[in-house]
Amino acid sequence: MMKLTWDKFEDIGMALYEAHSDVDPLKVRFTDMHKWIVELEDFEDDPAKSNEAKLEAIQMAWHEEWQDNQ
Repeated sequence: MMKLTWDKFEDIGMALYEAHSDVDPLKVRFTDMHKWIVELEDFEDDPAKSNEAKLEAIQMAWHEEWQDNQ
């Protein structure tokens, strides 16, 4: 699998769905989501390079995947 970086919104969203399929992404705090992203096995980026816009884009990708599977 390719390595995940902050700009791979869709891939991170899918990985978060696979790891936390029972969680509604819109109810997750950004601080928790950041922690979960950094803990993903294939994540290889500087944790400090995230920002609110990137986290929001990841959350929306995750939410789309979550909705598709409800």
